[in-house]
Amino acid sequence: MSKKVIHKANTRGHANHGWLNSYHSFSFASYYDPARMGFGLLRVLNDDTVAPGMGFGAHPHDNMEIVSIPLAGELAHKDSTGNEKTIRTNEVQIMSAGTGLTHSEYNHSKTDEVKFLQIWVFPKERDIKPRYDQKAFNPEDRQNKLQTVVSPDKNDDAIWINQNAWFTLGSLKPGFSEEYKLHNPEHGVYAFVLEGEVEIDGKKLSKRDGMGISEVAGFSIKASADAELLLMEVPMK
Repeated sequence: MSKKVIHKANTRGHANHGWLNSYHSFSFASYYDPARMGFGLLRVLNDDTVAPGMGFGAHPHDNMEIVSIPLAGELAHKDSTGNEKTIRTNEVQIMSAGTGLTHSEYNHSKTDEVKFLQIWVFPKERDIKPRYDQKAFNPEDRQNKLQTVVSPDKNDDAIWINQNAWFTLGSLKPGFSEEYKLHNPEHGVYAFVLEGEVEIDGKKLSKRDGMGISEVAGFSIKASADAELLLMEVPMK
């Protein structure tokens, strides 16, 4: 029997700092809910909008896999390992904080907002050397199908993560139907609807709704409208 948890969009934590408008699927900063401390080894899912020219000043991290997925606009990144990059829509960025680093993130544009997801996953191996990577993905390769963008397999066409985790994106049309098979039945998948409407294992989800499903070998995905979907498969412990 599958185990499910549903987080409707309007139940997320919210902080509007003027320059930053952030929604938290899990406890983060001043938002705390003991029932929402993450999903398995997925710890943070923040849905951020940053005003033109603004951003996060240099701050530290350690022993966390941090994935950023721009949804609109351009995000400038700078860190203490010497990386200074800009990530754009259809790119995915990952940073293994490892033994520790500092980084800053700014809206690269002086005129347009940047919207992005910041996602934290606990690492498989602790205290590794800090690492940075980013990659562009062809949006055509997720039209009415699922495109893996994060994977623990260095031979995959995805970006590598220091954890047994897979992130998958789909741009789905009404009538799309597919079965997602977990890589490990002891894992779980947290589904996050970026746009539109989908059914996950028979449960209807709308824009910015999230649902975690575990104790299952696979589940059905159906799109009832044009939809953008992110799936995050992670170990549950």
